[in-house]
Amino acid sequence: MALLSFKWLLVSLVALFHPFYVSVTEINHNAKDKTLEVSCKIFIDDMEDALKKNYAVSTDLSNEKQIAQNNRLINDYVSKHLSLIADGKAVKLQFVGFEKDKESVYCYFEVPHIATIKKIDLTNSLLQEMHQEQINIMHIVVNGARKSYKLDYPAKQASFSF
Repeated sequence: MALLSFKWLLVSLVALFHPFYVSVTEINHNAKDKTLEVSCKIFIDDMEDALKKNYAVSTDLSNEKQIAQNNRLINDYVSKHLSLIADGKAVKLQFVGFEKDKESVYCYFEVPHIATIKKIDLTNSLLQEMHQEQINIMHIVVNGARKSYKLDYPAKQASFSF
């Protein structure tokens, strides 16, 4: 029992002094609607810090009075740090909105007019300007096939073929 308690304490101390810097991007091809549905899950404090650093404005994603500013900043930030090429053609992410879930923020985008997809190339540098320990995880689902990839700083690019 003492060994178990010691291991728990050790893991807790490591997490306290070495926090995780992770984002998760999910891209789902919706064949029925002919769209790519994109969501990015990021810790709220990391997103707020990145917005403050990049735009030099006070940012509180919980403040309902800042919703217009937050929408504009999140759209601009993610669009600058996440880009997609679908079957050799660069596509533009269209911002849908964001929502908070406990300590995370989900940022939603979509790409219309994608009837089929065979290959997605992407560049993902979300939060990499903030921490060298940043990890960006990506999950792509096309025709029910799910593929995943992890980008460790400074890596920014990945390709998925279906």
